[in-house]
Amino acid sequence: MPSTRLEPGARRALLDAAATSIESGLGLVTVATPSLAQAPPVLGEPRASFVTLTIEGALRGCCGTLEPVRPLLHDVWHNAQASAFHDPRFLPLTVVEWRQVSVELSVLTPCERLPVASERELRLALVPGRDGIVLSWRGARATFLPKVWEQVADAGDFLARLKQKAGWPADFWAADLEVWRYETEIISRERD
Repeated sequence: MPSTRLEPGARRALLDAAATSIESGLGLVTVATPSLAQAPPVLGEPRASFVTLTIEGALRGCCGTLEPVRPLLHDVWHNAQASAFHDPRFLPLTVVEWRQVSVELSVLTPCERLPVASERELRLALVPGRDGIVLSWRGARATFLPKVWEQVADAGDFLARLKQKAGWPADFWAADLEVWRYETEIISRERD
């Protein structure tokens, strides 16, 4: 898989964009989507990302994209707003909460199709801690970022939980189930 490794300046620019995006949504600053003219050139390339917000280790919002649909800088900006204000699992973030939020960005490599004929074959193909997975079947799909490996016992548990997230039984398998794999580069900033 191609590397997603970004230089420190690009990493800082992405973290700043995520924070400014959220502060803009909270009305703390008045800023539009950042210009690509001042950004490191790599941030103008189409890339996919997720923005995860936590408070004291508890999830507070996580939204992102799986396919590169816009420049990475803009993808992070939009996903930060979505995570803070439009994740359907949570109420919109408040100013008080923002003071406690830790921000983590996951920059994805392009998804690669994993041709597997059975769940057993898929479990053997997975690399715990490295692989993010997308399961897709008849219009429904679900993904787990590689970070989820920290919360599960093994590949079987990882897949069972991902299938349940998609609304399928834990033991679900279909001949036409599509499996995609990707990796992420994690960029994070803890609250002071």
